[in-house]
Amino acid sequence: MAKHSSLSIRIVEGKNLPAKDITGSSDPYCIVKVDSEPIIRTATMWKTLCPFWGEEYQVHLPPTFHAVAFYVMDEDALSRDDVIGKFCLTRDTLASLPKGFTGWAHLTEVDPDEEVQGEIHLRLEVLPGAPACRLRCSVLEARDLAPKDRNGASDPFVRVCYNGRTQETSVVKKSCYPRWNETFEFELEEGATDVLCVEAWDWDLVSRNDFLGKVAVSVQRVRAAQQEEGWFRLQPDQSRSQRAEGNLGSLQLEVRLRDETVLSSGCYQPLVQLLCQEVKLGTQGPGQLIPVIEETTSTECRQEVATNLLKLFLGQGLAKEFLDLLFQLELGRTSETNTLFRSNSLASKSMESFLKVAGMRYLHGVLGPIIDRVFEEKKYVELDPSKVEVKDVGCSGLHRPQSEAEVLEQSAQTLRAHLGALLSALCRSVRACPAVVRATFRQLFKRVRERFPDTQHENVPFIAVTSFLCLRFLSPAIMSPKLFHLRERHADARTSRTLLLLAKAVQNVGNMDTPVSRAKEAWMEPLQPTVRQGVAQLKDFITKLVDIGEKEELDLQRTLSLQAPLVKEGPLFIHRTKGKGPLASSFKKLHFSLTAEALSFAKTPGSKKSTLIKLANIRAAEKVEEKSFGSSHVMQVIYTDDVGQLQTAYLQCKCVNELNQWLSALRKVSINNAGLLASYHPGIFRGDKWSCCHQKDRTDQGCDKTRSRVTLQEWNDPLDHDLEAQLIYRHLLSVEAMLRKKHQELSGGTEVGMVPTGPGEAPKDPLAALLGVLQDLRVSHSSSLPCLPSSEPHCTLELQT
Repeated sequence: MAKHSSLSIRIVEGKNLPAKDITGSSDPYCIVKVDSEPIIRTATMWKTLCPFWGEEYQVHLPPTFHAVAFYVMDEDALSRDDVIGKFCLTRDTLASLPKGFTGWAHLTEVDPDEEVQGEIHLRLEVLPGAPACRLRCSVLEARDLAPKDRNGASDPFVRVCYNGRTQETSVVKKSCYPRWNETFEFELEEGATDVLCVEAWDWDLVSRNDFLGKVAVSVQRVRAAQQEEGWFRLQPDQSRSQRAEGNLGSLQLEVRLRDETVLSSGCYQPLVQLLCQEVKLGTQGPGQLIPVIEETTSTECRQEVATNLLKLFLGQGLAKEFLDLLFQLELGRTSETNTLFRSNSLASKSMESFLKVAGMRYLHGVLGPIIDRVFEEKKYVELDPSKVEVKDVGCSGLHRPQSEAEVLEQSAQTLRAHLGALLSALCRSVRACPAVVRATFRQLFKRVRERFPDTQHENVPFIAVTSFLCLRFLSPAIMSPKLFHLRERHADARTSRTLLLLAKAVQNVGNMDTPVSRAKEAWMEPLQPTVRQGVAQLKDFITKLVDIGEKEELDLQRTLSLQAPLVKEGPLFIHRTKGKGPLASSFKKLHFSLTAEALSFAKTPGSKKSTLIKLANIRAAEKVEEKSFGSSHVMQVIYTDDVGQLQTAYLQCKCVNELNQWLSALRKVSINNAGLLASYHPGIFRGDKWSCCHQKDRTDQGCDKTRSRVTLQEWNDPLDHDLEAQLIYRHLLSVEAMLRKKHQELSGGTEVGMVPTGPGEAPKDPLAALLGVLQDLRVSHSSSLPCLPSSEPHCTLELQT
């Protein structure tokens, strides 16, 4: 049994932000922090007070997290970024909102006395004595304190207050992980205050001391226990807070907390087997479960349910069969070809998720170079005469503004070049397309041709494929490359317009250049020769794409299974230690690759790779303090070498998002490793001591706790079939009343009961069987008794595409 917590975050837009630049505008972006740890940074939206981001994230967290905070910042090129405002949601608030927080949140001013973080380790004792007992408070250490000084650290000391008396520890210089081990005693007088206050401060020589947080301890509770020791979370001083009432603008958010208790694999076996049996039998079986699940699923949560079902069947090797069943069900209720797969049905949503999960790397290979070229050229492109602005184009070689006709012709040439390059890349990519994607498109093509066999519908199977490939995969990625991880930043206005026009052209090709698509925007006519040629190219591509036999499919999958799947790759800077003595901040740029076997590096993406760390040897992947190397984007990978000694590799990323993506990937692939560390040093061992806590023992166990369970969800994540089964169970439980009503309609009022079947047989009443399984899982969740052990050990499956 395991506890899983996750946050679904959508940062939509901001409005009425204050101007922070002398131009009367701002360059806003958002930072999302969980318990003061930055985990997300949105793109910067330039020169606007009403930015639109539309960015979505899912973050997996330990159930013990306390709050999530959203900071709106103004990016400055020459000085420190300005803080515009913040909005905070506590875990308790989110837990009280089953559907999450949705709406506009007013930004508030950031108060330094509220910006506290970290924990302090205290030991409290009540000692007997005459004439009165004594209260002993031992201030041992603190961790993850807020850095208040320019050097990226603080100079912390602790002030202990009780009954009007105040005592202070010594100051520990340049540390956010100080150790004091100092003890203070106070007499417990009758009628004295019941609160012991422990405050942490950052000492400053010139200016006033900075508040780092406080802990208020009930003396009565300590009296009852006689002794209490542990880590106490530092809290803000609300009495000092004076929040500004000025208008700092608003932020539109969608934030949802989901807590799941995942049972052992054996508990979910009946549910998984029941769903798999339905998919294996297809339309030859009773065929009740999948249609009923779709019917009882609301539009709002259909995408989520589709993704969960898809991942479950991917883990069982039945994704193609699941989608094939959905294709047949939708074709069975469709009579008009022009509405085929155009609705938000379970088939459409499942296929969208499938292409993202199984085809994202393929998408990057096809689209990546074209998107990069559009961003690098930054050409002004416009085909709509009503929107042409000659002043935006600049001057030609004759030092005169270009005419509208010249702008339109030049724009058409640019778009024809981009569209031609994209179609050529697509046509060359048949062998690069994952076998499971090709096989799924083969089934789609086959089912549509069987449903519409007439000559007048000869294009319909091609359009069915392009409705997913072009309209729901390629075109959205072209219009929003950041959301598909093709670019790190959103496009500016000029580039966005070029991408939009290119996406429209791809849609016209995908629609097979129908008269309806041409009539919508007549000004796209200059692209028609390339579009017509593209239709022929696309049909030839699809014909080759779906021409994959069962044997070829199995051979391709078998070949891929022998290769270590690539989890993540990209350039990083590795720290090199030169000779003896203190570490020098010397980093070398290399190309790194993370697979299910090792973290490797090479000089260039195409050169020979060398293994840096074997995956099984990783013990932790954590951030490094900013003051250690003068950068906040450095991570450390702690691993064991060939003789079992702990070693550390320091790797620098170029931004906070890249840092969190690499940390997330490393943590996910090593989560089941033996010997994972519970603590680590966020600093480096420089000279004769650790820079974080100043301890001189290099083998010291660490001064901060590791965060192995803090990860970002990606489309290529390893598949956890137990978690997916739990999410499906949770959804079915929420619509159980509708399932029972549907069963009564179908069975004529027969009571729900499990129908006995032989091994491998499908139940005669699968909906009744499903309701019985839900009841068993409800009992398993409410009972502390362990479930029956699974016949197969629980493991995390790697997605093979």
